Amino acid sequence: MNLTIRPASDPDLDVFFVNQTDAEANYLAAFTAKAPHDREAYLRKWKRLLHNETVHAQAILWEGQVIGCVVKFVMADRAELTYAIGKAYWGRGLTTAAVKLFLREEKMRPLYARVAFDNCGSQRVLGKTGFQRIGRETGFAQARGKVIEEWVYRLEA
Repeated sequence: MNLTIRPASDPDLDVFFVNQTDAEANYLAAFTAKAPHDREAYLRKWKRLLHNETVHAQAILWEGQVIGCVVKFVMADRAELTYAIGKAYWGRGLTTAAVKLFLREEKMRPLYARVAFDNCGSQRVLGKTGFQRIGRETGFAQARGKVIEEWVYRLEA
């Protein structure tokens, strides 16, 4: 498998933005920006993240081409993981492989992740990378316009 990760940079943001604006990806992510097609707001947010020392953002590359990202950020004193790849690459095990590579570099534990109750693909990624489901919460899912259940996962070691 010709998959690698490297630190994310400004030129990667175009791919990340396109991935975010895909309707199906946005629906599955559920807890998204209020205006996912607002490119300027997206770029402002990401430029802040790329310069925040608590954020560990890696670009995912397949055969040398950026296809997505995997990111650790801190929210409410908890380290959280998020990831996304282009829909053309779903179902190939690439996200799982990228998260495994990322976890070799990112040593902060525990590490948490959240996923919509019906996002089976993301649930599989978390299970295959050592995360354990520890609970559930409900919250307003911007992409769906309603309150839904979100499953909470944790990685201890």
